[in-house]
Amino acid sequence: MQPELNGVFEKVDFTGNSSIRLHWNREYEDYPAHWHAATEVIMPIENTYSVTMNKTQYALKEGDILIIPPGELHELYAPPTGTRIIFLFDFTLISNLKGFSSILPVITQPRLITLENSPGIYSEEKKLLMDIAQEYRDGNTLWEATIYSMIIQMFVLIGRNHIDSGGLFPDVRTNKQKEYIEKFNKIFEYIDNNYTEDISLETVADIAGFSKFHFSRLFKQFTDTSFYDYLNLRRIKAAENLLLDPSLPITEIALQSGFSSISTFNRVFKAFKKCTPSEFKELYRTRNKGMM
Repeated sequence: MQPELNGVFEKVDFTGNSSIRLHWNREYEDYPAHWHAATEVIMPIENTYSVTMNKTQYALKEGDILIIPPGELHELYAPPTGTRIIFLFDFTLISNLKGFSSILPVITQPRLITLENSPGIYSEEKKLLMDIAQEYRDGNTLWEATIYSMIIQMFVLIGRNHIDSGGLFPDVRTNKQKEYIEKFNKIFEYIDNNYTEDISLETVADIAGFSKFHFSRLFKQFTDTSFYDYLNLRRIKAAENLLLDPSLPITEIALQSGFSSISTFNRVFKAFKKCTPSEFKELYRTRNKGMM
């Protein structure tokens, strides 16, 4: 079954009144370029599967796991035969959990998990995804809450693997690695508590005890993104939740999320989410209306 597209936006047909959808997909048709507001996880069970995203092609083997963040334009290419799990869920329900800020850039980028590139967590990630599929099939009491608890476990594993890999700060002595990680966790906590304010790079670098140039380099190593891009990402995640409230005007949401002007909010939001705040608000309004 081809996705229901509005332009290149796919309206995800979640199950019942939930925010979850899981397919045991056996279709051989290719899916055209599309994006959606849900996070998508794909794992081939039989045969291969191909995904193109950001001009990068992911050739998935049986058992490989690809996580596609919300808002990423992607195309799917299926072989003539095969089976794969395609799992979609609303990431906004867990994105603001305390402690997730330190791995936010990691879990909001495309993530390929294979036995070769993630040997320390691969088996657990695969088992969690299979357990999610089984829970979805069984439909037991509190199945949605159970699945979200396993989603959190999946991302915690990814985050710990990233932080504990030992390669975050290659130029820092081993005995200093833990100290630096603790400093950066305090920085993420500071940003969590102050992202609505006018936070500067100089202020945060001073809190960490580094020059702004040294801090910028270390921050990039830790998060794979710049300080200001991370700050904007944190603000956008806050704005997503506020946009779900139909009574809040866009201007108020921009200010509550830490943006100084509606024009900056619109520009940054569209860069991250591939749609304007108003379009995002309407997409969720339409989705929730269809679930009633």
